[in-house]
Amino acid sequence: MSTTFTLDTATSRANPTPAPMKRLTVPAIQRRKFEGKTDEPLVMLTAYTARQAQLLDPHCDMLLVGDSLGQVIYGLPSTLPVTLDMMLAHGAAVVRGSYHSLVIVDMPFGSYEASPSQAFASASRIMAETGAAAVKLEGGEAMAETISFLTRRGIPVMAHIGLTPQAVNALGGYGARGKSQEEHAKILGDARAVAAAGAFAMVVEGVMEELADIITASVDVPVIGIGASARCDGQVLVSEDMLGMFERVPRFVKRYDNIAETISNAAERYAADVRNRAFPTDDQVYRPKK
Repeated sequence: MSTTFTLDTATSRANPTPAPMKRLTVPAIQRRKFEGKTDEPLVMLTAYTARQAQLLDPHCDMLLVGDSLGQVIYGLPSTLPVTLDMMLAHGAAVVRGSYHSLVIVDMPFGSYEASPSQAFASASRIMAETGAAAVKLEGGEAMAETISFLTRRGIPVMAHIGLTPQAVNALGGYGARGKSQEEHAKILGDARAVAAAGAFAMVVEGVMEELADIITASVDVPVIGIGASARCDGQVLVSEDMLGMFERVPRFVKRYDNIAETISNAAERYAADVRNRAFPTDDQVYRPKK
């Protein structure tokens, strides 16, 4: 038996309730790609809160606590200001809110690049303090030694190559990567290097479709695309983009709803009821029993 957390709607507090062990594992995710093929693509979405995790968990294979929370939750201009403490808090919330999906936590900028030992110190905190099953870090061949160091010490690592948002200043923006022959060769080399170093899977972001197809066919580990190719072993999106929480829609995003409009309309109706003294009604106030 394991312990998962459900939301007590009477108190809005998370309370632990026992549930059978159903959570997917790293080896289970790896086995989904067999002899270079993944019959059923892997589904991954970002999650940052316990309630969001509860709603997404039944439909996903993996939940990523992405450093995109810097922009999505905190309104920061990029992922660079995100701290390890922020990732720890949100990672623990997502683990509490899920029971099925493999939970992976992003390692934020500055928490792993200096050395493998720095990366281990940060990753071990993530694993211990959140209960997540794996960490994700950005970088290709340059991070291969670090990936190997972590995996040999029992920390599963998902790699992230192609367009790497933490390196946006060095890359000069968020444009698609792999357009030139030189960049194509480098990203393919990165993919092979992180797979050889022991990454159990990799995110390939913002690359030309042909390159994503070549990478998917060239490595034995699952390749999760975002702005890549439908033929990757799986797909990931930022949940708020998928749900239509923001006006801007990146090219690689398909909106499946318009939650921003729903929230705005509900708030407008609530405000009107309050101003008209139509809320609260008899149903929402406490009176002595007759």
